[in-house]
Parts: sequence; C-alpha cells; structure tokens
Amino acid sequence: MPKSPNTGWTAVVRRKAVWLAVAGVVVAGVPVGSGTSVAYASDSKKADNAVIVWDRNAQTAIWDIAGQQPQVQARSFAMVHGAVYDAVNAIAGTPYQPYLTAPAVKGNTSTDAAVATAAFRVLNELFPAQQARLKTQYDESLAEIPDGPAKRRGITVGDQAASAMIAARKNDGAFGSQTWPVGTQPGQWRPTPPTMANDGAWVGYLKPFLIPSASMFRTSGPPALTSSQYARDFNEVKTIGSVTSTVRTVDQTQAAIWWHDRHLAEWEIKRQLATTQRLNALQTSRMFAMVDLAEADATIACYNEKAAWTFWRPVTAIQLADTDGNPETVADPTWMPLLVTPPHPDFTSGHTCFTAASMSALRNFFGRDDIPFSGYSADSGTTRHFSSFSQAVDEVINARIWGGIHTRTADIQGAKIGRQVTDYMVTRYFKPKR
Repeated sequence: MPKSPNTGWTAVVRRKAVWLAVAGVVVAGVPVGSGTSVAYASDSKKADNAVIVWDRNAQTAIWDIAGQQPQVQARSFAMVHGAVYDAVNAIAGTPYQPYLTAPAVKGNTSTDAAVATAAFRVLNELFPAQQARLKTQYDESLAEIPDGPAKRRGITVGDQAASAMIAARKNDGAFGSQTWPVGTQPGQWRPTPPTMANDGAWVGYLKPFLIPSASMFRTSGPPALTSSQYARDFNEVKTIGSVTSTVRTVDQTQAAIWWHDRHLAEWEIKRQLATTQRLNALQTSRMFAMVDLAEADATIACYNEKAAWTFWRPVTAIQLADTDGNPETVADPTWMPLLVTPPHPDFTSGHTCFTAASMSALRNFFGRDDIPFSGYSADSGTTRHFSSFSQAVDEVINARIWGGIHTRTADIQGAKIGRQVTDYMVTRYFKPKR
C-alpha cells in the first residue's frame, strides 16, 4: 500500500518536530485492569519481550522510514497490534476475547515466533518498499528461536492472525482521494500559511476498527461565529497562541512544542510502561492493542468531525475576523501562530482525540490513573513530567491553544470523542472470557 504523499507542511513540521523519547517511567501499581494481576516476563534473560521489540521495529518502518503522519500512523500501528494480540492471545489459551480471530493452537507453540510473524506480515503488506529490510529483521528474530515444532506452530499462528487482519482492512478506504472542501465564507476552512496544504481528508472516511460508524460520536459542532463562546475561544488563542505572544510563559511555549510531535510520544510511553511494569507478552499485546485501536478509531471519528464541520483554523479566523459578524473579535491580518498549522480543519482536534483515547485506554488497562511518567524533548530542550494519565490529557488540551493551532472548544470536544471511543471499546472488546 502506498504511503500518504508528503507535503510542504510535513517538511516544515519535521524541522520543528519534537523527539519525545519518553524516559524514566515509574509505576507503583500491581493491578493491570479487568481483574488481572501483573505477571513477570517468562524469559528474564531478555530485556524486552517480543511484543515490545516488534513495536519498536514497527515504529522504525512506520515513522523513521515511511514518515507517516500521526493520522496515518494510527492505522498502521492498529493493524500490527491487532494481529499480534490475536496471535499471542490464542497461544495463551484465549483468556481474552479475540479481536478478529483465535487461530487453533495444538501443542507447545512459540509466542516469539508468532509475534514476529504477525508483525512482519502486516508491516510487509503496509510497506512493500521495505520488504528486503523487514525480511532481514524477521529472519534475525526467527534465528534466535530454536528450530522445532514449537517454532513452526508459532509461525503458523502468527501468519493466520496477520492474514485475518490484512483481509479485514482490504479496501478500508485508506489513502482515498478525498480532499477538504475549501470555503470562502466566514467560518469555512481554507488552506493555511505557510504551506497552504490540503491533506488527510480520507482519514474521516476510513473504516473504523472498533466503533460501528465514524460518525457515531457526532458533536453539535463549533460555536456560532456570533456567540460569546466563539469570542472567548477566539480571544484566548489570539492572545496566547501568537508566535509573538507576550503572555505565554516559557513553560507554556515548551509544552506547545513538546506536544507538537510527529513522532508521537504515545508509542514510547506504552513501551516504557510495559517494560517498567514487567508485563509478559500476553499483557503487553493486550495493552498495546487496546491503546492502538482506540487511538485509530478516535482519529477516524475526529477526522469525520472535521469533514462534517470544515471549520476554519485560528490563523484564518484571526486574520479575517472583520468578516465574522462578532463585535467581540478584532482582525489582525498579520497574526501567525507559534506552531505550523496542520493541513486540515480546526474542529475537532486530532491530537486531543488521539491522546484522550490512549490515556484513557492506559488508565483502564492498569485500573488506575496516578501512574507518573516523563519525557524529554530535544526540540524544547526540556523534560515534562506527568503524575497521571489525565494530567497529560489536560495539558495537551491547553498546549494546542498555546501553540495557536486550535481553539479550546475544538480541543475539549476532541478529548471527549477520544474518551467515548475508549469507553465503547472496553465494554465490547479485549474483555476476559468468563
């Protein structure tokens, strides 16, 4: 499958991107959601279990080489970890509901071989141009596993899980030809400087992984242009989100830059949590699948919202405020945001949809909110510390305003969608079998 074409916006953002190598995660809890207790990795000689290893391999393929943007990465990671979970869950005796399939397992079966095969098969389907490199990586993984029936059975199980995922996502709408409609009336979205790009509209029409419809959590839309709420949103982002803002603090500027990351901190956070909690392969695969599939569907639902409302971005709204009919807004034709505005509409915020989904999935999995973590940004030159998953969501809501690229209502409603997707997931998927 071809990757989404790069745009000028991508190049600009990469220069401003933050490397969020989330480090130093400290977790104190024992329960790991749904009545499951932490079990330790079965092979203490390995620093990471196979699920963590292949998640890192997936990130290399998805971001480091293919350069997929966050809304595209979400689909790729969900496909990888949906398949990996089904393979590992089957080998463990299917203690949890399968996502797509529960391949038959007879006799001793290698989990490591199944994980490597499931991940490799999906990644090879997604990135045929990386076939040779991926095959080398896969062969190296298999070489570490003793030859024999267990290895062969593991390969078979992983292959079956991957085949089910590949078949399920065939013709799912990825990389469609849709574009955002460009408006000319007040409130309607149009391309934003400096890149004037139009990209990612197909995501709103992608087949969801979990929810029955991309429009399931439709909101009532952005505030009316003439409303007091709109004026409050407008004046807040105009004041604090400007590239030349005099009221934004140094910490707020650093937070805005920290969160504006195409690499995505969430991928590293989940690996750190799995390692620090010493989750076994089954627990890791379940946690990764819950996080990644919730993130994917939250992103799809968010982009479907964007398509429904096609609301203008702050930079457009502020520069053209003399057309909005609101006496409480004042135009500034020279206003520009701190961050580069992404090439799609304001409402709702993709990043808050995504982060709220991932953090609420982690909170549900671990059965608690107060698990601290921190991450370093080379771009801002700072480490940000969070005492809980909910604190991270609160900060990203603010950070998108501090960066000048979203309004508060778009952020809050996006976070609500992310939580709704996770709530839907935990009542219907990945549940312990009674």
